Amino acid sequence: MKGVLSKMRGLPNAVAQLFKQQASLLLHSTAKIVGPLEEIPVTTAFIGRLEKGLKHQLDLHQSGVVSAPLSTDERAIVHRIKERTQRENRNNVTRTNAYWSCYQDHPELHWALLAHMVSRNGGWCMTDLRGELLPHLISNEMAQHLFAFLERANGLIFQDAYPQLLLYGESKKRKMSLFHLLPHMDISSWMVPVWSDFWTNQESAALTIALIVNEQNYIEQRIVKNKQIQQNVLNTPLFKTQAWLQLNQIGFPFFPASDQTHAPQPHLAGLILENFASLTERIEFGKSLYAILFGAPEVLQSVLRFAAATPHTGSRSDYWPHLFAQIRKTPPDMKYQERLDGSALKKGTQPFYSPKLTSVWPDRSLAPVEPGDWFTSVKEPLVHMRSIPVPIPYDLTKEVYFGLSKIELGIVAAQAIKKVIR
Repeated sequence: MKGVLSKMRGLPNAVAQLFKQQASLLLHSTAKIVGPLEEIPVTTAFIGRLEKGLKHQLDLHQSGVVSAPLSTDERAIVHRIKERTQRENRNNVTRTNAYWSCYQDHPELHWALLAHMVSRNGGWCMTDLRGELLPHLISNEMAQHLFAFLERANGLIFQDAYPQLLLYGESKKRKMSLFHLLPHMDISSWMVPVWSDFWTNQESAALTIALIVNEQNYIEQRIVKNKQIQQNVLNTPLFKTQAWLQLNQIGFPFFPASDQTHAPQPHLAGLILENFASLTERIEFGKSLYAILFGAPEVLQSVLRFAAATPHTGSRSDYWPHLFAQIRKTPPDMKYQERLDGSALKKGTQPFYSPKLTSVWPDRSLAPVEPGDWFTSVKEPLVHMRSIPVPIPYDLTKEVYFGLSKIELGIVAAQAIKKVIR
C-alpha cells in the first residue's frame, strides 16, 4: 500500500493546480454585457388561437375523421420533400448545412438557425469521441454507443423538422398554405395549427418554441425512453457523469462587445444541460438557448458572421484553431501530458487533435422511425408556450476551458492508476 501511495504522490499536485486554475477563471468570469437583452415574446393572443386549434385537432382525431385524398400535385410535393429530406439526412454535416441554407432562404424561421448551431455542437461532440482526449477515458465500444445515440437523436429531429421547413418554403413559393399536408409526412398534429397560425401572423418566437416542444416530445419515446439506448448509454455511470465528457454543453461562438482584449478566438455563449432525462428540462434548455441566440444582439451578430464564414466540418478547430487541429500532431499511443494552461496551450505543446467528422465516422442509414403521434393532450405542452427571458450569465467560455482541464486531469490520473495497477 505504501508503494501505491508513493507512486500516486504527484496526483494531489495536479489536483491543486486544477483548483488554482478554477479560482483564477472564476475571478475573471464576470464580463459586462453591452447592448439590450430582449425577452423573447409569446403573445396571449397566439396562445388563445393555438389552444383553440389544438382542441380542434384532438376532436378530429377522436372522431376518426379521415383527411381527403391527395391530388396528384399534392402527392408529388410530399414525395419530393421526403426524398430531399432523406438525401440531406446522410450525416451531421449535411443536416447542419441544410438548416443553414433554410435559414438563409427564410430568416423568419428562427428555429432553422438555432437548429444549425445546435447541430454544429452535435457534430463536435461526435468527433470528440475520436479526438485527442476522450479515447483515453472511454472504450471503443462506448464510443460506438455514444455516437449511435448522438447520430440517431440528430437524425430523428432532422427527419421530423426538415420536411416542415421545406413545406413552408413550398407554401411561400406557391403563395398558398400547404400545411394540411403535414399529417401525410407523419408530422405531429401539434404542428398543424402552429404552422397555419404562422402563415397568417408570422410570430417567429411562437413558431420556434412550438418546434422546440415538438422535437423534444418527438424524441422522448424514440430516444430517451428507448430501452436499448438506456442500457447502452443513458443509464451507464459514464453518461450520468457526462459533464466530464462535455456532452451536455451547447456553445455558440461570439465576440462580446465588452471584450477589450480583442482576442482572435471567440467566446462561447451557451448553457449546460443538467438532466437529459427530463423532458421539461430539455424543452426549457432549448428555449433558453433560443433566448440567448435571438435575445442577445452581440451573440446573434457574431453567430451569423461565424456561420456564413465557417463551413461546418465537425472539428472543434472550426471555432478554436488556437487549441484544436484537424491533423493529429502526436502519436495516438504516446503517454498523455497536460497541454492546457488556462485558455491557451503550454509553450511547445501541440494542438488537440479534433478531426473532421467525415474522416472518422462513416455515414449510417437512419433506421426506421417508430410510428405514433406524441400529441394527445393540450394542457401539458401548452404550459411551455410562454415568453422567455435571456439567461444571464450566458458566457460559457471559462466553464469550457475548465472542463477541458478536468478531462486532462482525468487522463493523467487514469494513466497513473493504470501504472500503479501494473
